[in-house]
Amino acid sequence: MSRLPTYFVSHGGGPWPWMKEQYGPTYDKLEASLVDIRRQAGARPKAVLVVSSHWETDGFTVSSGTAPGMIYDYGGFPPHTYQIQYPAPGQPQLAERVAGLLDAAGQPATLDAERGFDHGTFSMLKSVYPDADMPVVQLSIRRGYDPAVHLAAGRALAPLRDEGVLILGSGLSFHNLRQFGPGGALASHAFDTWLQHVLLELSPADREQAMLQWSEAPYARHAHPREDHLVPLWVALGAAEQEAAACVYHEDAFFGALTVSSFRFGQAPGNMA
Repeated sequence: MSRLPTYFVSHGGGPWPWMKEQYGPTYDKLEASLVDIRRQAGARPKAVLVVSSHWETDGFTVSSGTAPGMIYDYGGFPPHTYQIQYPAPGQPQLAERVAGLLDAAGQPATLDAERGFDHGTFSMLKSVYPDADMPVVQLSIRRGYDPAVHLAAGRALAPLRDEGVLILGSGLSFHNLRQFGPGGALASHAFDTWLQHVLLELSPADREQAMLQWSEAPYARHAHPREDHLVPLWVALGAAEQEAAACVYHEDAFFGALTVSSFRFGQAPGNMA
């Protein structure tokens, strides 16, 4: 199997794949980009590792259950969205491998056999693997949101890419819920422009340095008052730090006004045909 790329995915809001009647075409572009990840990955991966912005722990934690349940970590949505099932299997062996790689790199990790799928995982994967037949393991982000720590974690996990594991960082390139609309237009555009420049145009060394100093970017704290939804980007980047990036999803009228993007790091096997 070819080396798999890594991704940072802007995962949208709440349980959107189960609310198409309410949202209309709002998520059409995002959904199409997620569906295309399956094509880009080429031959079927052995499993997916999701770095979820919706799971914060003091130290890195890896979901290790064989049949993860569901975590409806949102509020104010229709009743049917609290009955959603995404019955993908877990993979304890992969969880142990992830924890072992992190431990060996000086990033101690623990296993959590009870952790279920949060919406940063199941909503995004509903489009990528709609049959829920792909083994899925989740990795938490660490409280404190240290960019260097998460870049290092990504570096430690890089061998998984040669072992058939697709690494998906699940967050959002703009995450200021108080400005989720016209009020966020300027900040989301300015921050996205910076992201595009840093990720697509800078050398690997300069790209990493810019990520370490991300809070100095234009409108950084307007785009991310708390950077939890940016942290998975650092892990995805760290796992492919010397490789080229590509923007695989971009729109500047998300919810009518917001600029949002997703990125791939490394060559996609499915693009070589």
